[in-house]
Amino acid sequence: MNRYPFEVDHSRPFLAQVGEWVADVFYDILPEAGFEVRDEQIYMAYQLERAFAQKQTIFAEAGVGTGKTLVYLLYAICYARYTRKPAIIACADESLIEQLAKTEGDLAKLAQHLSLSIDARLAKSADRYLCLTKLDQARTGNEHADVFKAVHDELPDFVHQYKAMQSFHAYGDRKQYPQLNDQQWDQISWDSFQDCFSCEQRHRCGQTLSREHYRKSSDLIICSHDFYMEHVWTYEGRKREGQLPLLPDHCAVVFDEGHLLESAAQKALTYRLKHSVFEQIVGRLLQNDIRESLAALIDEAIDRSESLFRMLSGYCEDIPGSDRQRIVLSQQLLGEVRRFREVIDGIEEELVFESELYTLNEYQLRIVEEHLEMIQKALSLFQHSEALISWVTEDEDGLTLVIMPRAVKEVLRERVFALNMPVVFSSATLSVNGSFDYIASSLGIDDYVSFSTQSPYDYESQMEVLAPKWPRGASSEERMKAAVSLLNRTGGRALVLFNSKEDLLKFKELLPSYPACKDMRFWFEGDAEISHLISAFQRDETSVLCALTLWEGLDIPGPSLSNVIIWSLPYPPQDPVFMAKREAAASPYEEVDLPYMLLRLQQGMGRLIRSRDDRGIIAILSEEIHFDPILRQAIEDILPQGVALQRECLDLG
Repeated sequence: MNRYPFEVDHSRPFLAQVGEWVADVFYDILPEAGFEVRDEQIYMAYQLERAFAQKQTIFAEAGVGTGKTLVYLLYAICYARYTRKPAIIACADESLIEQLAKTEGDLAKLAQHLSLSIDARLAKSADRYLCLTKLDQARTGNEHADVFKAVHDELPDFVHQYKAMQSFHAYGDRKQYPQLNDQQWDQISWDSFQDCFSCEQRHRCGQTLSREHYRKSSDLIICSHDFYMEHVWTYEGRKREGQLPLLPDHCAVVFDEGHLLESAAQKALTYRLKHSVFEQIVGRLLQNDIRESLAALIDEAIDRSESLFRMLSGYCEDIPGSDRQRIVLSQQLLGEVRRFREVIDGIEEELVFESELYTLNEYQLRIVEEHLEMIQKALSLFQHSEALISWVTEDEDGLTLVIMPRAVKEVLRERVFALNMPVVFSSATLSVNGSFDYIASSLGIDDYVSFSTQSPYDYESQMEVLAPKWPRGASSEERMKAAVSLLNRTGGRALVLFNSKEDLLKFKELLPSYPACKDMRFWFEGDAEISHLISAFQRDETSVLCALTLWEGLDIPGPSLSNVIIWSLPYPPQDPVFMAKREAAASPYEEVDLPYMLLRLQQGMGRLIRSRDDRGIIAILSEEIHFDPILRQAIEDILPQGVALQRECLDLG
């Protein structure tokens, strides 16, 4: 098999030859297979050639329908083969990974029409995999025990065989269990408080085996933004622990829907502290033959941890509409943090001496030391509240303290953008008023190139945007009536986008009261694995998909998606992350809330028209549009050229 899809002339620059081949692909090869020639696609290809050749960071803002995915895939594959290192394609979330890798997706199209064998492997986040330990726990004394027993019985045989594995394969991916709803999956999937280091089933774990598989990719590794940022954040720590980094050495990174990278970076750089986990990990040391002074410090640390979390519960405030609780800082709370850190300091000093006596298992000692170091870093941040965002969540195991840095630009600048490799940001929405400075500044990018191309579609004739009027106010009941009227207009074939889980569940609860929809099939995010729901929606043309997370990336051309109903304007949530952003802004609404909403609204509207043959309507169920002229103008400004916002009265019955 040829290494490259074209004959290479070693006397000429390689990337220039890639550019010529890509031009042939878009001008000749794909049009012969029925694809249309798109000038925007060719323009993007020339821009990427320069970025790859000079190992630059590039913002590639290309409208819907420009075929940007095909362009960056071709360059990434060729560059991977040239450098003999895989390229990373980082998507905004796991559902977009599946969109790219599905049998009718862009990778499959390239393989088919270019007769190109592409080695593309998926690297999914840890929480997308089954946890054998949690599954064992869930099989007994659980209301869904029969469901979990069935999952256990379907595990590969080698999982149950405690002998050397002669053969094995990756398993346990969330996608393999579409019948489980999200609540059931959470009970058996990996979470951040699982102690994988000491797990007896670690080497039979599907997550572990999947890593062995994707690390061997020769062309592409496809992962989420979250996973890539976790790789960046844990890279040094995993090397210190004698582990492989999450991702292998790679030649380039493409951030698809790159405008979402900052939030993924913040999420990856987040610390989570829990008393029960701390007690479990440091308590292991008490099972060893250790000196009395160390044992006393460990007991004191456990008491201090319990005291800190007990005090923390008294300094939390509920946030309406959020499962996160706000922390009200006080001198008493900070004093308790300081005393807890002092005890941990003492344990760390004792462990240095203890390690010289060789009374502790070296591997177990390293686990405890890493956990203590993490706690010290987290609590050090907590004592400097101006540099972080923190909150508390609560479940049956008690409180979890979450600590997130406000700014991630320094980490990104050092560990991503200073690595002398091509970095591509691809999205239809990267600039603000034509400038890329906002996103570049927030991510710590000092040197970049950029370009923008418009969508080739005739939106004026393909799309209607409606803003229903509300003679009796936009209550839940009135919104339901409007949604039912709109669904009947298109005979289903709709995507309903919600901005909160509460709104989605309320819609689901009220739906049976509307007989006009009784013959329509509805799919609800959370009821099954998301890519399974998307496929079912696409196959069942008159069905309706109700979702929280599909504002970006969903690509369903054809009549199956002829109607996008936006249940409410997608303003950012009232949670500590955005509360902190608002506190830091001179004009919170203009600097935080409105830009976020407009960007998300623009992405949501972009789900409708995915080909030149698509037609349909977008309905924005908002009361504010009608009495706030500034808001209405801002929304009209982001509509495609020639498309007007139609404020009309629907027949609400």
